[in-house]
Amino acid sequence: MTEIFTGSFTQQEPIPDEAIAAAVEVMQHGRLHRYNVADGEAGEVTLLEEEFAAQIGAPYALAVASGGYALATALRAVGVKPNDKVLTNAFTLAPVPGAIAAVGAQPIYVGVTEALTLDLDDLEGQLSVTGYPRVLMLSHMRGHLCDMDRLMAICDAAGVIVIEDCAHTMGARWDGVLSGRLGAVGCYSCQTYKHVNSGEGGILVTSDPEIAARAIMLSGSYMLYSRHRAAPSPEVFERIKYETPNISGRMDNLRAAILRPQLRDLTAQVDRWNERYRQIEAGLHDTPGLKLIDRSEKEYYVGSSIQFLLLDWRAEKIDAVLSRCAGRGVELKWFGAPEPVAFTSRYDSWRYADAPAMPASDRILQGIIDMRVPLTFSLEDCAQIARIIRAEVAAVFQAGDT
Repeated sequence: MTEIFTGSFTQQEPIPDEAIAAAVEVMQHGRLHRYNVADGEAGEVTLLEEEFAAQIGAPYALAVASGGYALATALRAVGVKPNDKVLTNAFTLAPVPGAIAAVGAQPIYVGVTEALTLDLDDLEGQLSVTGYPRVLMLSHMRGHLCDMDRLMAICDAAGVIVIEDCAHTMGARWDGVLSGRLGAVGCYSCQTYKHVNSGEGGILVTSDPEIAARAIMLSGSYMLYSRHRAAPSPEVFERIKYETPNISGRMDNLRAAILRPQLRDLTAQVDRWNERYRQIEAGLHDTPGLKLIDRSEKEYYVGSSIQFLLLDWRAEKIDAVLSRCAGRGVELKWFGAPEPVAFTSRYDSWRYADAPAMPASDRILQGIIDMRVPLTFSLEDCAQIARIIRAEVAAVFQAGDT
């Protein structure tokens, strides 16, 4: 009998009871705005920032309205101006080049490898050109960490500031160092499909006091920056407060209350995601025509999604795999589709930025298949999903002329 998967690829786990109780308490007292607190009181947002800074090992943290807002704020805080060029991944999602465009800057795309990470040879080549950009917005796309030792050596030697987009790597590590702590700024998302869920939300961390102060002013602190505890000293704000615009994007106490208990459970949740990822990966091993993604021994990832390559397959054959899997209840996304679909798009989809030909990256993007792995899936679900994908990929591949 043909197996059909009946689960949902977009169903999240319930918000924890402790988070619900904290949210109800905020609603009962009605003081949702982060600065609507009594003298000496730390609201939920302040406590979230303080706790996340300690958890991630950063002196400064700022909670904001979204991960995309965190990215744009980081760009402004490190000094990116209109018409500047900013390096970023060709393999990423729309909020990353969107943040660059939002500050009036121009994305300059760096290629992708078969490991789905930034092509460091391409990066070195672009940095050898006179007048290269001085900022790299590095997207750890779909949770894949590049060789961060080599990347930081390249960027440090060239004087390039690194902003890490950690939307898919909250809780991941490179050689024991948490994602977001090697660059000048780490930016995280708390959107529903990320590793903690407040619907929307973002957090920014840094070790640089001036970047932190600028980000806090940019977020809409007015002159209430003294109410931040994971923040630099008042004299840092004195240097920048009159030259930093207010571009309001604060997180509110309701979302912070929902997030704090989830962050305390993050390590256990990461372990659960990785169990599911490994179950699917094992089931896909040695599937004819399918290439799994190599991971470095230095990388500790968060398997909240899984990718594989149908490398050098014709578009109609990939379409056939997607259609056959969908018919059996398995939702796959394809980064080679000619038009962007839902959350899936590619560098040449974003027509507000120049997109030069990138044939080596196009070959890889054409073959990337992507799938969410929600924690509502059991290990048995994951094994079944792998069997379905394996069967349908093998059937199309063995039919020939892929």
